This record gives sequence, structure tokens and C-alpha cells, in this order.
Amino acid sequence: MSVRALSKSLKELRVHMSQNSPASRGLRDFIIKAYPGLKDANPTLPILIREASGVESRIIARFELGQERKIVVDNLSANDVEQKFNALVSGAK
Repeated sequence: MSVRALSKSLKELRVHMSQNSPASRGLRDFIIKAYPGLKDANPTLPILIREASGVESRIIARFELGQERKIVVDNLSANDVEQKFNALVSGAK
């Protein structure tokens, strides 16, 4: 993943995934690979990672004025999750 500073209008990222479900594997792999670089490039951005058994794998982005966007990434590879993530965060206005 190319690490970059994200838009200033992005206020928070929330990641929900199952710690052992095969449907969350791509998201887990993406987080393991991308989190350190994302946090280094965006040190003040809250990135909340929540693990719970049986939950839908998703990433939620909160922007200015309380606007939220959500993507569901169940059963996707880490590369597919990265593409969807980039589309989610580049959609900031």
C-alpha cells in the first residue's frame, strides 16, 4: 500500500471485523500491512479497530459535519480491501 496523508476532512476511521472468521481474513491482512504506515502518515487521525465474533467486516469513515460512509469487505482479498479503502477515503469532499 502506498502510504499517504489522508484528507483533512476525514475525522475518524472505524474498522469492524471478526478475529477468526474466514470472511474477515482480507481485512485482517490489510490492517496488518497498512496500519503502521497509515498511523505514521496520519498521527492525529483516530483509527479504531474493533474485533468481535461473527460481525460483518466493514470500514466506516467519518468526515466533517458528521457525514459517514461505510464499505462492507466480507470475503475480499487484502488487495480488494485496499482498493475499496482508497475509494472510500478519496471520496472526501
